[in-house]
Amino acid sequence: MSSPFLNYVKEKMQLKRYAKRTIGTYLYWIKAYINYNQQTHPIDLHDREVEAFLSYLSNQMNVAPRTQAIALNSLVFLYKHVLDNPLTFDLAFNKSRIQTKLPVVLTKEEVKSLLLNTHEKHTLAIQIMYGSGLRLMEVVRLRIKDIDFDYHSIQIWHGKGGKNRRVTLAKELVGKLKTQIQLAKSIACSDLEKPQYNGVYLPYALARKYPQANKDIGWHYLFPSSRLSVDPESKLLRRHHIDETLLRKAVKAASHKANIEKNVTCHTLRHSFATHLLQRGADIRTVQEQLGHTDIRTTQIYTHVIEHGANGVTSPLSDLMS
Repeated sequence: MSSPFLNYVKEKMQLKRYAKRTIGTYLYWIKAYINYNQQTHPIDLHDREVEAFLSYLSNQMNVAPRTQAIALNSLVFLYKHVLDNPLTFDLAFNKSRIQTKLPVVLTKEEVKSLLLNTHEKHTLAIQIMYGSGLRLMEVVRLRIKDIDFDYHSIQIWHGKGGKNRRVTLAKELVGKLKTQIQLAKSIACSDLEKPQYNGVYLPYALARKYPQANKDIGWHYLFPSSRLSVDPESKLLRRHHIDETLLRKAVKAASHKANIEKNVTCHTLRHSFATHLLQRGADIRTVQEQLGHTDIRTTQIYTHVIEHGANGVTSPLSDLMS
């Protein structure tokens, strides 16, 4: 990153332990804001310019409400934590009104067909995505120690929004998981024998607090990468987790092979998990906790496929044709 100012913003976010992806996203929108204002330094801009930029995103760029909210959060951070000049609480800008798309949900038969057509190399990770309702990055970032066989659960640390949660683990996956753990441990032990190996990456300040934990077997990734690589930030030799694009491609390939006409992504499995739990009679609060949603309204979107038709309404045509 060539801009000294953006580098300074990045350092501020790192000190506050923001996730790498969040840092990248915030820097993207801060840079876009600066470019929108003809490279004017943000210290010379404030409420009026922020309102104009956010309105521009809605009026000209037609961004989704969530995207506009992320851009706003980026600028709120900039002015509060970097420039020490917080924005006005009630900014006046044109809010995006684009309707959020309803989630694509697979039937149980479609999920079964998808899993049967998944390459065996990626089957377990994809089964966990559906069986525990995990996001793609939550699956690839799993550590060996996160699997709790005693209580048939998986511990998710620093999920979306920095939240921790415990989710269900299908008993049918215990055998496969134990095999995967043995494989991951074997790879980790082999790496630890190499003098140049610097252990696994540890998030936030854990590396400083527990200087030996990076070489603890339990902290190593459950789904390790096939090769060692140099960490671009620390410049140390490590073994990262598998690339998330491998699972994206695996899900796409399996859906095509299974002749599923819906637009299937990794997140579709999470949508299907939530909908199928509700169909089985699970309480919506329980589903909310499993998914890690802060607002229950986010979870309620899955009720659109429960029972018959939209919102459980039976069509009057059914009375005539029954």
